[in-house]
Amino acid sequence: MGNGPSVATIGGTTYDATFAMVTLGDVKVHVLHDGAFALDGGAMFGVVPRVVWEKTDPPDEKNRVSLGLNIALVESGGKRIVVDTGMGDKWGEKERRMYRLDRSTTLLGSLQALGLSPEDIDVVVNTHLHFDHAGGFVTRTDEGRLVPTFPRARYLVRRAEWEDATHPHERNRASYLPENYVPLDEAGVVDFTQEDQAVMRGVRVVRTGGHTMHHQMVLLESGGKTAVFPADLMPTAAHVDEPWIMGYDLYPMDTLAFKRTFVRDAIAGEYLVFFEHDPVVVAGYIRETGGRKRVEPVLVHEGSSA
Repeated sequence: MGNGPSVATIGGTTYDATFAMVTLGDVKVHVLHDGAFALDGGAMFGVVPRVVWEKTDPPDEKNRVSLGLNIALVESGGKRIVVDTGMGDKWGEKERRMYRLDRSTTLLGSLQALGLSPEDIDVVVNTHLHFDHAGGFVTRTDEGRLVPTFPRARYLVRRAEWEDATHPHERNRASYLPENYVPLDEAGVVDFTQEDQAVMRGVRVVRTGGHTMHHQMVLLESGGKTAVFPADLMPTAAHVDEPWIMGYDLYPMDTLAFKRTFVRDAIAGEYLVFFEHDPVVVAGYIRETGGRKRVEPVLVHEGSSA
């Protein structure tokens, strides 16, 4: 990954590019991948004209841009936490073509590469219940049953997000697929959260709104350092500029308001920001020079030219 040293310590934070791992104080973060997919470029970049966004995200013949499915495995206090679960494997051929699904790498395969199995996960934290974040919550057995992918884990979901996902309307119905999450409730493995709170030592969730009314991000705080998984508040490194807001966002002005504060805090506090859907830049720091914001990459996807 990248052209620099495989292991480096910068300002007390250790980065191991070989294993896509970051250590902040007592917290370790591994970046896993659940393959890749593609979505309409206009929808991904909202009001930003194609002539601008295509410079960094060239579309294919169907106007789709390439996106990553970067999943976090967090180790803290003797527990292993997965943040979101990607697309999963419950897709038919039509959807695979439509979303240009690439399953050459998977979440479970990434875990296996670390010597871990689904039984080794203690907690799954969800940012929101859209199919590209909750698709791997459950697995279809050979008998056709839908069962929790991580049999020992508790799944943490914000209660209000669950209510929206189980009572969809015309605007959001295509993004909320009940087969991804309803079986969890039936299995009795969901813990519903009501507000911003600590998940465990050094890990907490904070509501951002915007993308969905109750979309949340995950913050890691340890050793005086902060890392953030903003999920679809800032899905790629291109979205660090405040006006770059997805057309998929149900409440774009809420996204804008939260991003203004978040970006300012991320720059001042030296937050390490993880980009869940960037196909190249997995994590980096937001910098501002002459009023222009950019991302200084720390981890890049293996095989990329960054």
